[in-house]
Amino acid sequence: MSNTDKIFSGSIPEFYDTYLVPLIFEEFANDLAQRVCDLSPSRILEIAAGSGVVTRALAPKLKAGSHYCVTDLNQAMLDHAKTKQTADARIIWQQADALNLPYNSSSFDVAICQFGVMFFPDRVAGYKEARRVLTPDGALAFNVWDEISVNEFADVVTQAAAEVFPEAPPRFLARTPHGYHDISQIEEELREAGFSKIKIETLEKQSSALNASIPAIAYCQGTPLRNEIEQRDPEKLGHVTDIATKAIAARFGDGPVNSKIRGHVITAFS
Repeated sequence: MSNTDKIFSGSIPEFYDTYLVPLIFEEFANDLAQRVCDLSPSRILEIAAGSGVVTRALAPKLKAGSHYCVTDLNQAMLDHAKTKQTADARIIWQQADALNLPYNSSSFDVAICQFGVMFFPDRVAGYKEARRVLTPDGALAFNVWDEISVNEFADVVTQAAAEVFPEAPPRFLARTPHGYHDISQIEEELREAGFSKIKIETLEKQSSALNASIPAIAYCQGTPLRNEIEQRDPEKLGHVTDIATKAIAARFGDGPVNSKIRGHVITAFS
């Protein structure tokens, strides 16, 4: 993982929430929130909450007396998430490292993480830490993206960026968000962390936008791909976004665009 892969700062949180969340995250967030709700938890920990799309989906479904801790490593993302959430006395917001959670053992019924474990520098350690703060019968629920070739907008944008920087292609999307998709590896690492009952389901959905520029902006300017582009040439962000827009339009049409997105949803118990 590059040093820039975990930096969600500056204008990235706003672009992320405005463009990327409705494009690819909302449906998976609603799915994950319902799975957690079906477990009837009272104490919930959200890890790597990002801009709060799962928080917004899950909070209305929880019981009145629930205790919901929402965390993220990036304070900028957490601050943005708080501005989008209706005031709720059940929710506590806290900056936290997934590998060193500031909570006592057996503090939560469920730990939830939407598309965040790919960013853990040590996933087994992150899983062990989640297991530590869960009750003995608690559950870890999370999702990850499948490989980039079956997540078509991300794939097209990555290829477009490579056209602009052929000698040093920006590979953030393939390397990190779409770099942890091997189901057998995921299960093996969960078992190494002490989880024994593991369910993995693959979900395929449609990603839709009113025009080709929306996914181009979403990925080029609302993710750490932006950091990679600006490292190579600070003046080329708009150019890469334009090239990506044209590539998406060439493949999916000039009007509203639709593409395939696919991810894995995992529920693990000790």
